[in-house]
Amino acid sequence: MDRSIRTGKESDDVRARILATAEGLFRRVGHHRTSVADIAAELGMSPANIYRFFPSRVAIEESICGHLLNEIIEVASSIARTDMRAAEKLAQLLTTVHHHTTTMLIEAKPMHDLIVIAIQENWPVVQTHVRQILVILEAIIREGVEAGEFDVQDATQAAQQVRFAFMFFFYPAVVELHAGRETDIQASMIAQISFILKALGDAGEVMRGGYGQV
Repeated sequence: MDRSIRTGKESDDVRARILATAEGLFRRVGHHRTSVADIAAELGMSPANIYRFFPSRVAIEESICGHLLNEIIEVASSIARTDMRAAEKLAQLLTTVHHHTTTMLIEAKPMHDLIVIAIQENWPVVQTHVRQILVILEAIIREGVEAGEFDVQDATQAAQQVRFAFMFFFYPAVVELHAGRETDIQASMIAQISFILKALGDAGEVMRGGYGQV
């Protein structure tokens, strides 16, 4: 039933319901096939009420994409807070992000497609995500330098180079191109992480210890 929208907690609840309903439709039929009218119909409200909270369908898509990307940040942050050596943290973070991307491609292709579009069009949520990943990478690298594990002069620049060096395994569209070659990709990923750790000054024991395994 359509009704007026209040402010405060009720508004937050309605926003959350709109996003949850939209995400459900996105997962079933894809974001391109989901209109604001479809979302409104699922909720039993008019499209006008949807527009009170989101100016466009793209705004809804960006909010959902931001939520998906935040899941990666939460996992990466959790790894960064562990008591492992910095090299171990970095290896686990890189493999975990790749695994997350691969899992989404297999289990939630419509959401994978949404993130691909967001990256291609450089949505603000993607820019925020990249900054957050860089902050986490930089913190781990600084920790490694302070512990004598890594030998780099500029942790900020090193974080950027690590991200670029691992882009093949981070970028969802590239991961999709190589779907079905898991064994080859796994071997290439382990080799690339070993290369990154050696470039940072680590002797490579981390990868020999199996931390490159997903």
